[in-house]
Amino acid sequence: MRISRDEDRAASAGPARAAEAAAASPTHQGGGPELRRRRDALAEQVTELHWDLGGLAYEMAIRDHFRLDVLVRRAAVLQERDAELAEVERLLRMEEQGISGSCPSCSAPHSRGAVYCWQCGTTLMQRLPSDSAAARDAPSAMMDALLAPPDHLRDDED
Repeated sequence: MRISRDEDRAASAGPARAAEAAAASPTHQGGGPELRRRRDALAEQVTELHWDLGGLAYEMAIRDHFRLDVLVRRAAVLQERDAELAEVERLLRMEEQGISGSCPSCSAPHSRGAVYCWQCGTTLMQRLPSDSAAARDAPSAMMDALLAPPDHLRDDED
């Protein structure tokens, strides 16, 4: 089992193209059947990549010549597809409630509540700086207004 550099590049470029295709598809707008087809295709790809990686490792073992760089690249491709499959499955589980979105950076799908994009690592939930001084003063100003005597009573005091 010999792998050419072109085949290796094509295999590693596949997940990126697959993620782009998944992001561009109508699955994010409630395309249930399309999302299920995508899940089935990814599950088949993950199974095949597992099989290929195992076969590759076996072939290297019987020849007593391991190429760790090749194994690591193939494992990385498998890991990307597996992560994409997990995300699509999560989206399918949440589809009924419409709880999903896409990454503003790479358009990869993400589930509700995701803090980071599984594809590119972009922060999905931005933290807004709190205005602590205004936050501290606002409750006391509100309490002062509530505890102040009514206007008609203040006029009598003057």
